[in-house]
Amino acid sequence: MTQRYSRWIALLMGLGLCHALPMSAQATEQSSSCYAEGLSDQLKCGSVEVAENPKKPNGRKIQIHYVVIPAIKNLAPKEAILGIAGGPGQSAIESAASFERMLSKARQHRDILLIDQRGTGQSNKLACAGEDLTDIIKLNDDAYDSAKETRECKAALDADVTQYGSEQALDDFEVVRQHLGYEKLHLYGVSYGTRMAQLYMRKYPQALKTVTLDGVVPMSQSVLAIGSAIARAQELVFEDCEQDKSCRQTYPKLRQDFEQIQQSLEEYPVMEKVHHPVTGKTALLTLTRNKFLGSLRLALYSPAVRSLLPFAIHQAYRKNYQPILGLLAMQDGSMDMAMGMHAAVVCGEDWPRLTASLRQQAEQSVMGQEMLKALDASCPIWDIPPVSKAFAAPISSDIPTLLLSGEKDPATPPKWAEMAMQKMSKARHLVSPYATHNVAAQSCAGELIAKLIETDDTNAIDGECLQKDVRRSFYLNASSVEPLPEDK
Repeated sequence: MTQRYSRWIALLMGLGLCHALPMSAQATEQSSSCYAEGLSDQLKCGSVEVAENPKKPNGRKIQIHYVVIPAIKNLAPKEAILGIAGGPGQSAIESAASFERMLSKARQHRDILLIDQRGTGQSNKLACAGEDLTDIIKLNDDAYDSAKETRECKAALDADVTQYGSEQALDDFEVVRQHLGYEKLHLYGVSYGTRMAQLYMRKYPQALKTVTLDGVVPMSQSVLAIGSAIARAQELVFEDCEQDKSCRQTYPKLRQDFEQIQQSLEEYPVMEKVHHPVTGKTALLTLTRNKFLGSLRLALYSPAVRSLLPFAIHQAYRKNYQPILGLLAMQDGSMDMAMGMHAAVVCGEDWPRLTASLRQQAEQSVMGQEMLKALDASCPIWDIPPVSKAFAAPISSDIPTLLLSGEKDPATPPKWAEMAMQKMSKARHLVSPYATHNVAAQSCAGELIAKLIETDDTNAIDGECLQKDVRRSFYLNASSVEPLPEDK
């Protein structure tokens, strides 16, 4: 399988982006301890064996790996906080340090449990060949053959990919809970992880005490709706720049610059030699409209990187594409998704429910068009059985549930949370006006999650701290947010 498949599709399709950190030890049944980069504590590692196909219990077996980050002072040994990663296709274990930072307050009294969902990380990862930033820089995606690359990827995987959807993985989670002896879980799901959390609420409510959904994907929503979310987030960048005096004066024609770049690249993609953003060596750049938009899309996930967008757009308008390459390099590693598992989820749970109306909505944005094109080419080849119609029904629950949204989220806008909570009788939705995707990583939300876990009461949460203005000033030149008169 060529390197470009997973990286290019991830650039288009991924919902959740978090910066993963590698484990320094394998989590296996033979090993009882391990360490994660960024964490000094010794962790508990292990795995459980499950049938790859639940309907064939005597058939092929796979190992589901888990890690427990122990509580500082464990006052509730029969409870744990289950952190569920995004993607779909990201490893929870490889993001151990990130989960610990977000949930550090709650970890004071409870363990944090991380499970590599089947098909990700150490749990029989369904990945194609490794990725190379140089490949994505030079790739001419206008000539990209999705069908060919998908066939090669599928042929290289030693697994029944049809068995790696969300519902099969949910049962694995419950097996791990019972194996470890936890009587109750407090769920924290981010992005695609909120779908898994909602499925847990539906099938195993007796095992749950509280739930936090961060960057909410409602059960009724198809991943393809992300196209309109991206367009919304891009518009917010323009509006924020126009409302900021220095940004407005430095980039008075930002919208026009953006549109002219798109039109130019659609007609004539750029092909030129550039400095590699990591090595500094000469590299070949093929910049198409879609790659340009993809680099901007990834930048929208981070408040810090988002602040670079007006500068990067303006420089691209001036034919300087080095800042665009920098945006791609800054996200290097965050697109590391197991694409076989990703396909099992998206092609089984999202693509089959694309009605004519949803397809028409997707066509309204460039990114939506590209996602639709990629799915239509690859999903028939993956040939994943569609989930039942009941899968998309809203979750009816009385479990105390906190829903978190970032106003500037480019993937899961606040209105998605409102859709998800319509039948949750003990739910509360809080919006951070300055956050993007993954509110707990950018705000005081970790304290709110800890409060929910301690009280089991969403009404006890004071969300005022989410209103704190943590915006980053827009960069007005290559090195600062201060205006330079000569930099026009």
